[in-house]
Amino acid sequence: MQIVSDVVPPDVSLVSRCTIKSEPIPIRWDPSLPVFAKEEFLRAVGDDYGWLGGMDESGTLRCVLPYTIVRKTALRMVRFRVETIPCGVGLDVAEEKSFLNSVVQYFRSAGADIIIPPTNNTLFRTYPDGAIPAPYGSYVIDLQQSEDILWRNVSKTSRQNITAAQKDGVLVREGMELLDPAYDLIRETFRRSKMGFMSRDSFKQFALSLGENCKLLVAEHQGVAQSYSFFAFSMPSAYWIYGGNIEGQHPGAMKLLQWEAIRHFRTLGVRRYDFFGARIDPPKGSKQEGINKMKKHLGGSLSQGYIWKYSLRPARAWVYSKAVRVLRGGDIVDQEEHKMKVTVPQLEADTAR
Repeated sequence: MQIVSDVVPPDVSLVSRCTIKSEPIPIRWDPSLPVFAKEEFLRAVGDDYGWLGGMDESGTLRCVLPYTIVRKTALRMVRFRVETIPCGVGLDVAEEKSFLNSVVQYFRSAGADIIIPPTNNTLFRTYPDGAIPAPYGSYVIDLQQSEDILWRNVSKTSRQNITAAQKDGVLVREGMELLDPAYDLIRETFRRSKMGFMSRDSFKQFALSLGENCKLLVAEHQGVAQSYSFFAFSMPSAYWIYGGNIEGQHPGAMKLLQWEAIRHFRTLGVRRYDFFGARIDPPKGSKQEGINKMKKHLGGSLSQGYIWKYSLRPARAWVYSKAVRVLRGGDIVDQEEHKMKVTVPQLEADTAR
């Protein structure tokens, strides 16, 4: 399967060449597909899960959309862990919109209450009629370039940090046996940012569900762990999902870890390195802006698309919306949808995916 991405502003009229209908299909994952379509992963993160296939009028499978259903307080919430995956001859944006409209009808008839925002890696090219969308992005690196080019794409300051860490003896190694200390440091890093993190058991289950399609890297200085990073990958892309750093870490340790991860996944034949989500045009001086700059300085280019949510049963979906506003001031779509009018006309087609 080939993944392609074109971002289409919401004011563009889409007239599909043909209608694409959604229907459940068997899960047939292999490493040529995104890792988050893998059955073991979907089973670990959802109470129910599956693949919807998009069929054209001739009965040809044109795309796949993996999904999970999460049940909380009697709510049935659909969540996508990866965007629409085109098959064979591909799928134009109008056809994807037709497919997503059918996906909404499928979940409504199946008794789901709401489609909640997808995970940070999931960038749709378009969204169904009636959805609440928001612009979103992710910094990505094309690993099908030479190592010399990848190194030149790293900013001068970051290259200096990486070289200094190497000279000072910072070492990067794999260490899946270090899941427990990695969890502790990642959770502590989230706590310092006033963010919650999953339980230890959930983290281990998450890692186990990925099997050989995950890596844990650690940067150490004089035997002391400075930084951990957890990755999920298959041939289309490697994702930097979670990271944790000690306070006062050795300068350059985390950047060296990232550089070694980029080199490693390129050697494995992975095509893209994805920094797992980025807000579009964050406020100047904000933490989000700083994170985006770090990813850019490591060689990432901004890929842009949409996240969205959909109220399938308004009365029940209201319960979710009320709860998430009380707990977090709203979900990511609530926080970002105001940028649609300002940001979306500036979005450019991204053909790297």
